[in-house]
Amino acid sequence: MRTNGSRSYRDYEAHDSYRSARTSYRASDYGDSEESLARYNLIIGAVLLYGFFVNYLMVKYCTQYFVDMNPVLMIVLYFVLAIAGTIISARSDRPIISFLGYNMVVVPLGMVLSVCLVGQSAVSILNAAIVTTLVTLVMMLLGWFFPKAFLSMGRALGIALIAVIVIELVCGLIFKLYMPTFWDVLVALIFCGYIGYDWAKAQQQPHTLDNAIDACVGLYLDIVNLFIRVVSVTSGRRDD
Repeated sequence: MRTNGSRSYRDYEAHDSYRSARTSYRASDYGDSEESLARYNLIIGAVLLYGFFVNYLMVKYCTQYFVDMNPVLMIVLYFVLAIAGTIISARSDRPIISFLGYNMVVVPLGMVLSVCLVGQSAVSILNAAIVTTLVTLVMMLLGWFFPKAFLSMGRALGIALIAVIVIELVCGLIFKLYMPTFWDVLVALIFCGYIGYDWAKAQQQPHTLDNAIDACVGLYLDIVNLFIRVVSVTSGRRDD
């Protein structure tokens, strides 16, 4: 029997449909000059690490607060902030505004993580983090060396993600069903593809600070959702 407490919050991941519809990156009209490739990628890494650190602090110090929140209020806050943040980051040419949008995605997903990780041991969380890190690095390398292959997957990945969202919303909200472990593995593979796709896409854009931050929104969503699925798979195996 599955006992993973994150299941009741799986519908929150519906925001990923919005990240697949983001507008293309562009050079800034506000003096955002191009960086070297190395500096550009370092900025992406730093912004991602910042988001993960914010999530760590939220999970460590605010979990009980989020668990005690009114579920309806949490859902409303989550969707409003995540959608607004994604739109702001995608449409802004100013790095500071894009960074604000990025934070508006990081914070609500931190609420979801806090609830999803309730009942998980520190060892399980660490193992899931290690697996997610290794998979992310591998997919980024693949996206680097085979960009055309991953960029050609964009439409297929988008269709697959929309199908996942619809199925999980119907099963979770209407029929109150738990998805089996193999489903989490399948969805994890989709997010693996998205990591390679978003990394390859980021490398094709002008290497500006604003574009680096914009790239982080998609990559952050890919990585955190992959982490959630890895936690779900490992906890499912433990409970079976």
